[in-house]
Amino acid sequence: MLCFAVVTYISASLLSDCYRCHDPEKGPRNRSYMDAVRVYLGKKRTWACGSLQYLSLYGCGVAYTITTATSIRAILKANCYHAHGHDAPCRYNGNFYMLMFGGMQLLLSFIPDFHDMAWLSVVAAIMSFSYSFIGLGLGFSSTLSNGVIKGSITGVPMRTPVQKIWRVAQAIGDIAFAYPYSLILLEIQDTLKSPPAENKTMKKASIISILVTTFFYLCCGCFGYAAFGSDAPGNLLTGFGFYEPYWLIDFANACIIVHLLGGYQVYSQPIYQFADRFFAERYPESGFVNDYHAVKVPLLPSCRVNLLRVCFRTLYVGSTTAVALFFPYFNEVLALLGALNFWPLAIYFPVEMYFIQRNVPRWSSRWVVLQGFSAVCLLVSAFALVGSIQGVISQKLG
Repeated sequence: MLCFAVVTYISASLLSDCYRCHDPEKGPRNRSYMDAVRVYLGKKRTWACGSLQYLSLYGCGVAYTITTATSIRAILKANCYHAHGHDAPCRYNGNFYMLMFGGMQLLLSFIPDFHDMAWLSVVAAIMSFSYSFIGLGLGFSSTLSNGVIKGSITGVPMRTPVQKIWRVAQAIGDIAFAYPYSLILLEIQDTLKSPPAENKTMKKASIISILVTTFFYLCCGCFGYAAFGSDAPGNLLTGFGFYEPYWLIDFANACIIVHLLGGYQVYSQPIYQFADRFFAERYPESGFVNDYHAVKVPLLPSCRVNLLRVCFRTLYVGSTTAVALFFPYFNEVLALLGALNFWPLAIYFPVEMYFIQRNVPRWSSRWVVLQGFSAVCLLVSAFALVGSIQGVISQKLG
């Protein structure tokens, strides 16, 4: 975890220097990650970067669908266990709740500029801190009440060394997913005012945010493992390491649900906007693509509807829901997404852009160090990717 925090800060520092071309303080701006890749690395690598970036955003939609359904089930289970005892057969199928979440996201997809509403970020921050503090507090209190620290330095015992290796690889993928910072760093930096220079402000903000998130990750992980040892669930708030106070667990999971309702849109709207631009440029004369139609809904103000948006966004939300229904494996899916995108988006492209932006000569000490850094991260990502694929397959077949 600490290694990933350091790597993420290095990546953020390199990327923040690439916000302005040629000069990190006075050059022309790159207002998005894709803009920066296009300017520094050319069209071919822009397509590769864009494909990975949109795949990552799509994967987040799938992961959020799985997580929301898991949290809804956790609320129902907590109430059931409280009413009927911890041994009660409280089982709930998550498929219905995934479909319900998909339906809600379909409606939210048609609210104009929903993802840009200022209150959305405030609500997301409040929800994040709420469930993080609750998870940390429950883990800490359980450790104190046990009077002993469970678990061991070697971690959860496995039947064979190979199974242990796969579990380690999946854990690395999960940690990689927890640091998706590079995807939106330049978009955030573009909102900053200067002076001082945007890259300096962004580096300060990066180290503060990485320290805070790493603190919560470590505390929740360590206290959860200390409280439950080898029986620690993959998700402390939904895996029922805790049964009481049930109302607090309900509230924490409700915070997760509210956070993910908006988070899905934050990650999906860039794909919607790309589709709108792509088809409008490709078919400028098409009424299906470009025309808007007034629709009057009883008791609501009339709205303007575009048929392309209705079809594309319905298919998009439907596909993320379908994938989540087919692969409803929380930890394994997160590990796969983290392993797939960490090296190319957080390491490779920032390092290559930094070389060009700073005119770093080949085989100079800085070039060798950063290339070595990139190579090590590639090996770690490949290891995590193989392990996470194995985890998804074994869950599906097992």
